Amino acid sequence: MEGMHMAETTPAKVYFTNLRSYGRESQLDKLKRLIRRAGIDQIDFENKFVAIKIHFGELGNLSFLRPNYARAVADVVKELGGKPFLTDCNTLYVGSRKNALEHIDCAYQNGFTPYATGCQVIIADGLKGTDEALVPVKNGEYVKEAKIGQALMDADIVISLTHFKGHEQAGFGGCMKNLGMGGGSRAGKMEQHAAGKPDVAAEKCIGCHACERICAHGAVSFEDTRERELPNGQTRTVHVAKIDHDRCVGCGRCIGACNQDAIAPGYDAAVDVLNCKIAEYTQAVVQDCPNFHISIAMDISPNCDCHPENDTPIVPDLGMFASFDPVAIDQAAIDMALAQPALPNTELTDMRAKLEAGDGVPERCEHDHFNMTHPDTNWRSMIEHAEKIGLGTSRYELIEVK
Repeated sequence: MEGMHMAETTPAKVYFTNLRSYGRESQLDKLKRLIRRAGIDQIDFENKFVAIKIHFGELGNLSFLRPNYARAVADVVKELGGKPFLTDCNTLYVGSRKNALEHIDCAYQNGFTPYATGCQVIIADGLKGTDEALVPVKNGEYVKEAKIGQALMDADIVISLTHFKGHEQAGFGGCMKNLGMGGGSRAGKMEQHAAGKPDVAAEKCIGCHACERICAHGAVSFEDTRERELPNGQTRTVHVAKIDHDRCVGCGRCIGACNQDAIAPGYDAAVDVLNCKIAEYTQAVVQDCPNFHISIAMDISPNCDCHPENDTPIVPDLGMFASFDPVAIDQAAIDMALAQPALPNTELTDMRAKLEAGDGVPERCEHDHFNMTHPDTNWRSMIEHAEKIGLGTSRYELIEVK
């Protein structure tokens, strides 16, 4: 199998196993066998600090990876002589992971305790998200110097352990989203998000203040009003949201918080710029150290695990992927997901119905589950830019481990 980009490069090897279990071999055993078959032992782990970059899940979200998978990877690292730790960086938005104390509490509450995983949790950008390394990006076009969580850069080896899913801004959440956006300090996340800032369609706003509650930067106000017609035919004056772009950092949390589809990115190019920056931040994390990548495609929810909730999966579970190439592993998971049938009664099918009831389904969405779920996104821009800067290749050989 090959990815979408046909550049004359040697295909990367991506190893895959499904989630079936036979002969009392558990999924965790299969994961260990998969990553060994993929060649993780080619890396010299002896007495090396090994960052396992993972998403601990926002409190209330249940689609994040179970801690058992982290334990399986940490066990293999220790068997190979390494010193693993689980890590992530603090978030921009109001939630349960915006500083290290709350972040560690969240990780523990979601099951990522040292007792369960066999290794410690270290928040890479420190107490307030200000502990960062300034890393020149090789071949960077949008980011000359990335702001990466210091613990990630202090590690001798980086392993990404990713929950593959949809994403409301990037189009999909894969290895590069995990490393690039996830590896950025709070300032690094601001830099990546700053390309696009959302606006409010006042005629859709009902004044529920959900966007105001989720905004960590005080960018939302409710000074303007409009007359809202209620289902019973009566009208009511409601205060409608307005976003101050001078305060907004473009993190997009308000977009996900709005149930009325009243908030949208300010301009179309923003999502492409964001994806290019994610690719360049990923480059900063992995460019100078041994790295290995694992993606588990199950509970493929439409949105990021940063949400304090998770909607139903949009496609069936796929399995587990492993590769030394962060671009190829993302392309392989995308290709397999796009080949699956859409599950019923999901955000994907809701969006299809909404588009069909409006101006029709755009051609770019017709056979693309991720574009259909979030029509304003363009996941291809991340893959294309990652290849352009030499991060990896979308051409791959899929090797099934049975």
